Amino acid sequence: MAGIYLHIPFCRQKCHYCNFYSITSVKNRDRFLETLNVEIEIQKDYLEEEKIETIYFGGGTPSLLSSNEINRILDNLAKNFKIDPAPEITLEANPDDLNPKSLSDLKKTPVNRLSIGVQSFFDQDLKYLNRVHSAKDAVNSIRNAIDAGFKNLSIDLIYGIPTLTEQNWLNNLETFFSLNLPHLSAYALTVEAKTVLDVLIRNKKMKPVDEEKLVLHFNSLMALMKQRNYVQYEISNFCLEPNFSKHNTSYWSGKKYLGLGPSAHSFNGTARQWNVSNLSTYLLAIENKTIPAESEFLTKNQHYNEYILISLRTMWGTDLNFIEKTFGQKLSAHFHEKVTRFQNNKWISHQDGKYFLTNKGKLFADGIAAELFV
Repeated sequence: MAGIYLHIPFCRQKCHYCNFYSITSVKNRDRFLETLNVEIEIQKDYLEEEKIETIYFGGGTPSLLSSNEINRILDNLAKNFKIDPAPEITLEANPDDLNPKSLSDLKKTPVNRLSIGVQSFFDQDLKYLNRVHSAKDAVNSIRNAIDAGFKNLSIDLIYGIPTLTEQNWLNNLETFFSLNLPHLSAYALTVEAKTVLDVLIRNKKMKPVDEEKLVLHFNSLMALMKQRNYVQYEISNFCLEPNFSKHNTSYWSGKKYLGLGPSAHSFNGTARQWNVSNLSTYLLAIENKTIPAESEFLTKNQHYNEYILISLRTMWGTDLNFIEKTFGQKLSAHFHEKVTRFQNNKWISHQDGKYFLTNKGKLFADGIAAELFV
């Protein structure tokens, strides 16, 4: 089983914190959609007859697409790939795009899962992030989606925003619970280099992120989600079972996937490749029947490092037996030696040959993983 990711690069406006490839000009929209369908045909053999069980429209803002455009892309995928009879098909959406008419049209497509970029239910936070929608839009979009018949719904929230108080963070979570949604992705506000937010903070035009606030919000998040019986199946992802994101879980379990569109990444089990993050270059290359991508074959050490980084973030943990079977006794011994001190300081727990981050350890996940790398 494998997945397909489609990167739709267009946005109405760029959020201050975003470092994903996106553009606000839509002058090449029609040309892009034609070219994307050409790339689908060029890449039809990349996954080597693997059955496709998940399709994910990301971006950018995929909810800018019409239902006819989405159907055309999905029809073309079905012509070129073996699609599972009941695939999970996710569309990332902004609240301002989800009105009753657009959702009614979208419900007639094969899309069966929505991931709505709410970020906060408070206008001051949305203004800080430079989001297009309002807090009212956010609530209305979710209710509209439910009314349209979408059941597999997820929203994104961001914590650690300088304008977001502890009480308002708790209120954000209570609003989420009140809407009876099955899935939440919650991310710490990260100031990525060269983003607008990075520039504004360095020029003292915006408040910086407070690390203590991030920790406070994250601890509140974990406690409340557990109280409401949501499973933290990955550090940033929570669900009422069995509503895991199948697509994202496939990334974390090392399955193959094909990325289509500018900046999209792919993995075929042994090598990674990534398309150029430039729409003009992407369009010209695909129109000339070439893939504008760089690639790298993973060494055993790189593969081991990626397994550590990804597996440690999940509820399924890092499996020592899998390490020995897949990467050999030397790397197994390396992991066992390095992990001991994190067990001693209660950042990692151990059960039946598997290693899991504790709640305290989840605060330092990337740093811990780096210490376990080779």
